[in-house]
Amino acid sequence: LTKNQRDGELHDMVSTIGGAFLGLTVGCAKCHDHKFDPISQRDYYRMRAMIAGVKHGEQELPDPNREKRLAKAEEARLELRAIESMLLQFVPMARVGSGDPERPPVSPLGNVERFEPVEARFVRFTVLSTSDAEPCIDELEVYSAGGDSINVALASAGAIATASSEFVNNTKHKTIHLNDGKYGNDFSWIPRERQDAWAQIELPDTITIDRIAWARDRNGSFKDRLAVSYRIEVANDPGHWTIVATSKDRAQYKPGGEAASRYSAVKPEDAAKLESLLADKERLQKKIDRLSAVPMVYAGQFEEPGPTHILQRGDPMSEGDVVVPGTPKLVGANCDLPADSPEQERRRVLADWIASPDNPFTARVIVNRIWQHHFGRGIVDTPSDFGAMGARPTHPELLDWLASELVAQDWRLKSIHRMILLSNTYRQSAVPRSDALAVDADTRYLWRFPPRRLEAEPLRDSILAVSGALNSAMGGPGYDVFEPDDSYVHIYVPKEEFAPGDLRRMIYQWKPRVEQDITFGVFDCPDATQATPKRVSSTSPLQALSLLNSPFMNAQAEVFAGRLKNEAGETVEDQVRRAFLLAFGREPDAEEAAASAAFVRDHGLVLFCRALYSANEFLYLN
Repeated sequence: LTKNQRDGELHDMVSTIGGAFLGLTVGCAKCHDHKFDPISQRDYYRMRAMIAGVKHGEQELPDPNREKRLAKAEEARLELRAIESMLLQFVPMARVGSGDPERPPVSPLGNVERFEPVEARFVRFTVLSTSDAEPCIDELEVYSAGGDSINVALASAGAIATASSEFVNNTKHKTIHLNDGKYGNDFSWIPRERQDAWAQIELPDTITIDRIAWARDRNGSFKDRLAVSYRIEVANDPGHWTIVATSKDRAQYKPGGEAASRYSAVKPEDAAKLESLLADKERLQKKIDRLSAVPMVYAGQFEEPGPTHILQRGDPMSEGDVVVPGTPKLVGANCDLPADSPEQERRRVLADWIASPDNPFTARVIVNRIWQHHFGRGIVDTPSDFGAMGARPTHPELLDWLASELVAQDWRLKSIHRMILLSNTYRQSAVPRSDALAVDADTRYLWRFPPRRLEAEPLRDSILAVSGALNSAMGGPGYDVFEPDDSYVHIYVPKEEFAPGDLRRMIYQWKPRVEQDITFGVFDCPDATQATPKRVSSTSPLQALSLLNSPFMNAQAEVFAGRLKNEAGETVEDQVRRAFLLAFGREPDAEEAAASAAFVRDHGLVLFCRALYSANEFLYLN
C-alpha cells in the first residue's frame, strides 16, 4: 500500500470504532483538535496507534482437508498427463522450412509445437508480429522427451526466464510470469516491442526435449496480443541457435476461430478416440481446478507496528511528533501503553477499554441501536454521534437505565431485546389520536407505536414469502440481480427473469457499490460505499411505480395468484380470504371481502395480488 492508501485504511478504522462503539466522531480530529467535542488531535493518533498493526488483505481460509484435496489433485494430474501424452499423436509435427499450412492456426487458448527430440539448454521464442498490439504470453512450457514427459521450464525446477524487455509502468506483465506455473492474463509477460520481441528459458541442465507449449491466455478471458508470426529456437550455448518450429506451416489466424481444434489430420476411425480423450481431459481438468481451489477471504492481518506520528494537517507526507498507544482522555479510565507494546496487547487493551463499565458511552450507544432497531428511531436520533453536534436524547433517564441494565446483565443483548419487546411501550397500538398528534405529530415521545415502512430487505423477503417463492437456503455464494457481463467496463443491466437461486433473502444479494437493485433500490437502500448508521425513509412516486410495474413484482404477483388457486381453489371469495391471511395476517371484513371479490372478477387475480403488495398495511409496520 502507498502511504495515502494506508492512511485512509487506518482513518476508516479509527472513525468506525469511534462511531460504532463510542458514538463519537473521533475521525474529525485527524487534521486538528475536534471543533466541537473535547477530542484532541493527539487523542486521535494515540487511538490510531492502538490499531496500527492491523492490515486487511486476502488470505487463505483454514481447511482441515487441504492435504487430502491436494493429494487427490496430484493423482488427477498424473492421469491428465497420461491423457495429454496420448493426445500428442493427433498433434501434427512442426515442419521447419515448409510453407504449406499443414498445421491449424494459432489459438490464444493454447498451442503445442512438436518436433524431433533435440538436446537443449536454452529455448528462445521470438515474436515477429502479432494480431494487434505488443505480444502477450501467459506461460512458456518446455517438455522433456520420453514416456515420463514433464515441463522442465518451471522456475520451481531451477529454470530461469529472461526477455528482450518488459511492458513499462505495469505490475502484472512481468518476465517472471513466463515460467511461474500460473495461467491467465494476470500472470503473463508483455514486452515493449511489437516485433522481434523474445522470451527465453534457460534450463538447469542440458535436456532432451520434444515439444513446447504456449498461449496468450489459457483462461480464455483475452484474445488480443496474439503472436501470429514467430520462430522457436534451441541451443546448448547462447548464440548457437537452431530453429525447431515456426508459424510458417500454420494456417492463417482469423479472429473468431479460437475454438477450432488444435488437432488435425485425424483419421475417421480415430475420431471417436480423440473425442473420448478430449472429454477425459476436460473432466480431469475440472476435477483438478476444484480440488486445487484455495478458499480465500478478505480479512484482517496483523504485524508488529512501527512508530505512529501525528500528521501535520492530516497529510501522511508530513510526519510530526511520535505518540504512544492510548485512548482518548475525555471518558472513563484512560489507557496509556509503552511505545513498544506488542500489537496483540494494543488491541486487547483497546477492546477492554471500550467494553469497560467505566466507559460511559459504549453501553448507551449499543442500547440506543437496539431501541432504533425496534422503534425505527433511537432515543438519540444520531446513533453514531452522541457529541455536541448530535441530537439530544428524548428520554435520557431511560437511556441511562437501559445502559446500566446491559452492563448488569453482563452485556447480554438478548435480555435488552426481551425487555423492550415485552414492554407496554412496544406493545402499544399504532392507532393515532388527534389530541396526541396536535402535541407530538412525529411520535417522538412514543404515545403510540410509531408506524414505519419496511426497509428494502424485509420488504423483498416478505413479497417472496407471501408468494411462496422464497428460497430459504442458508449460506453459500450470493445471487446477482444484474445480467452476467464480462466486458472490460461492467454494465449493470437489471435482470427481468429470476431463477430459483435469485429468490433468496436479500441479505444474500451481491451489492456492487453505487449501483442499486432496480426495484428495491428506491426504498432508501444504502449504496454500499460507506457505513449507514441510520437509513432515511422517503416517499416517492418511483416507489409506487416499482411496486406496480417492475418485472420482479409482476412475476411475483403471478406466483402469488398461482398459490391462491392451489391453496384456496377456484372460488373467488376463498381466494380473497386466503390472500388477506397471507399478506396481512388477518381475514378481511365484510366490506373488504365484497370489494376485493368484485375487483378480482373485474380485473383478475394477478392484478389483485399486485394491489395487495402495494397496500400500506403490507408495506408498513403498525
